[in-house]
Amino acid sequence: MSIGGGSDAVAVATARMVRSFIDYARWPIRREPMTICVVGTPSHASRLDELTLIDGRRVAARAVTPASLAASGCDVAYFGRVDPAAMRQALIAVRGKGVLTVAENDPQCRSQAMFCLRQDRASLAFAVNIDAISRSGLRIDPRVLRIADGAST
Repeated sequence: MSIGGGSDAVAVATARMVRSFIDYARWPIRREPMTICVVGTPSHASRLDELTLIDGRRVAARAVTPASLAASGCDVAYFGRVDPAAMRQALIAVRGKGVLTVAENDPQCRSQAMFCLRQDRASLAFAVNIDAISRSGLRIDPRVLRIADGAST
């Protein structure tokens, strides 16, 4: 399955970063495989369906609409280009339900996603939204929070 385009190097870096977010998160119930739902039109999600976690679990990726996200059984929601209002509604719908959320196109982390990717010509970094993390129902290892570019509340 191919979800989204983008340069291969950026897609690989994005997949590694998302895998790290998953590896350093703890869900109330361990799921296998982990399911990443790709919402909207991503630029760098083409490698998300190739992930294997540190503990050996596989990750399955599939595309969903913003309106169907809450009922889709996703462990992770990866947002590409999505109408901001639809994205906010989808994020509100999964709040507290144990869904790790990642935004590809929100460098200021205003959407209320837990992790927001920041890409420039030379690197890929991320910001965190501490408020979104605290309301997620997940536990995130503090080491991940310390290496973020900044925290939004």
